[in-house]
Order: sequence, then C-alpha cells, then structure tokens
Amino acid sequence: MVRFEVGAEDLVRTRFAVSPIFELQSLLRVLAGPAPGPPASWLANFRSGFDQLRDDPCLAAVLALKTARSGANFYAPPPRGMAQTIGEDLAAVRAVPLPVARQEIDFYLTRRRVTAAARTVLYAGDVLDRLADFLARAWSVLLAEQWPAMRAVCERDVVHRAAELGRAGWAAALSGLGPKVRWRDGGIDLSGHTGTAGALDGSGLLLVPSVLIWPGTAVFGDDPWPKAIVYPARGVGTLFEPSPPAAPDALAALLGRSRAQLLISLAEPASTTQLATVLGLATGAVGDHLAVLHRAGLVSRARAGRSVLYTRTPLGDALAVAAA
Repeated sequence: MVRFEVGAEDLVRTRFAVSPIFELQSLLRVLAGPAPGPPASWLANFRSGFDQLRDDPCLAAVLALKTARSGANFYAPPPRGMAQTIGEDLAAVRAVPLPVARQEIDFYLTRRRVTAAARTVLYAGDVLDRLADFLARAWSVLLAEQWPAMRAVCERDVVHRAAELGRAGWAAALSGLGPKVRWRDGGIDLSGHTGTAGALDGSGLLLVPSVLIWPGTAVFGDDPWPKAIVYPARGVGTLFEPSPPAAPDALAALLGRSRAQLLISLAEPASTTQLATVLGLATGAVGDHLAVLHRAGLVSRARAGRSVLYTRTPLGDALAVAAA
C-alpha cells in the first residue's frame, strides 16, 4: 500500500492537470491487449487506425516500456495543467537527457521480451526522436479527433472535484476516485499500489483525470513526476453511450426540443464543444441555446482550463426532474 501524509499547505497546493500523452499510451496498450479498459464497442472506433500502426517497430518499443504496474517516466512527462497539449508532451520527450532514457530502457528490457526490430529502436542514438515521431503519428491517427470530447470529460470532472475540495475537504474530493483510494487519519491510502510514499511536504498533490485508465488508478512519485494520482474521470460513460437520453416531451414543449435536450444533458458540467459532439448539433447553435438557458437561470457556467463548462442550476435541476 502507498500512503501520502497530507499537511495544511497541501490543500492549497493541490492541482489538476490532463495528460494527452498518458491517454495515448494507455489507448495503445489497451488496443494491443490484453489489458483492462473501456468497452469493446467504444474501442472498435480505433481499430482501423491501430491497424495502420501495428507493424511499426516503434509500437513494440513503446509497449516494452510499460508493464501492468509501472512504466518508463522519460516518455510520459508529467503534465503542467489543464491546457496541456500533445505538442508540449512530445517536446518534453525529445528534451530528456539520453543517459536518463537509457537507464530506464535498460531496466525495462531486462523484464520484457521484445523483437529485434524494437530493440534496435530503443538502442538507437536518436531513440527519443523516433519515439516522439511515432507517438505524434499515433496521435494523429487515433486521438486527434476524439481528444476535444475526452478533454471535456476530464474538465467536467475537475470542476466537480475542485468544488468538493473547497467545500468539504479531502475526503469529499477523493470520494469516487477509485475503490482503492481513501482518506484516513490525515492521509491518503492507496491500497494495491507500490512506489514512493511519505509526506507531501507542502507541495500538494497532482490529480490527473483520465478516460483511458478506466476503471483503475495509477500512482506517480518518482522523478520527474511529483506525487500524483491518475484516476478515472467522472462521467466517462457518456463517451461510451451510443446516444444521449431523450428529453421529456413536456420539457421540449416548454423550452423547445434542443434546449430541453441540452438541459437534460447538463446533469454533469459540459463544454459547448462536447455538447455539440454528443447531441449532433452545430457548435454555434449550442452556444446560442446555452446563452438563453443561462439568462433564464437554468444553467450556470465556470471556466476550466481553455473551456467554459456549463451545468444545471438548482432551478434547472428542479425543472428537469419535474419534467422527467
């Protein structure tokens, strides 16, 4: 078990971030299988893209640097905030000192069998550029189009967690992170994990919501990572559902079908982009409808990173529940 001791300073220094490169590497591992992950019906959307990458020796090289319980830190740099981009992640990979990468490569290759072609990649003088180039290609093929919706899910989670942290403290914020995470006696227990533990020492905790780690958690604390928990984002199931719930006819008659559908969909915070994607509406139209709902006091809005997230107000909740 890993335990983080939490002090008074850690509350104000705890922060959230998203990690595009972590999501990409998790998707590659799940698609290569076998590994736990999202429903097969959702993963089927990525199979044709993955087939384009399957014969690249860099794929085997990337997969060799991760086990079920750990992974090389040099090619999964810690994110800095909610606006993290894949470009920033890949630049950080390219900037890793080669001796640091070599040390981790040696560690994992003593524990894994890899093809001769993958071994050639990992011991090449330009290994960092090769891996970064491959991950850039994999991002373009697999996640470039999906990322806005995935990031919106993570942003929704952060709005909720940050509110809980400020309202009711650590126990409330950690609730639901995972069955192996709990607040106890002034610290955080993470059962089933091994690694760096100890006091946060006023540096706070990095919390990283993830779509593709679902349904588990990951714990970081070895250089260059601060002490961090990667956990399944709330509401990730909305990505896996084939269609959103229908708006009740009575609510549609009152507000109009599109506005009623938006109100029903805002049981959890969401951005304009995510709502447009889920509901199949034009982004501009969604923005106009949200403005009307906001002026009527049925939804509120808050900024999270680069996005503005909307959610129902108590009045919006009452209207949606009554109509249902």
